[in-house]
Amino acid sequence: MKAAEIRERSSEELKTMEADLRRELFKARIQNHTNQLDSTAKLRGFKRDIARINTVLQQRDLKGDKT
Repeated sequence: MKAAEIRERSSEELKTMEADLRRELFKARIQNHTNQLDSTAKLRGFKRDIARINTVLQQRDLKGDKT
């Protein structure tokens, strides 16, 4: 997911997206440990998307935006 796409969404949407991504990351980690995950690149992708969302939320908090 691109940072520009993330910035277009509201803070509430981003918080729900973050929760969903954290759940998916957990599931992917379990699949990785049981050798059922076909691509370990998914783990990195989930982590990076979570970090992007957290960065945008932090920037909005510092600016005072509640969009």
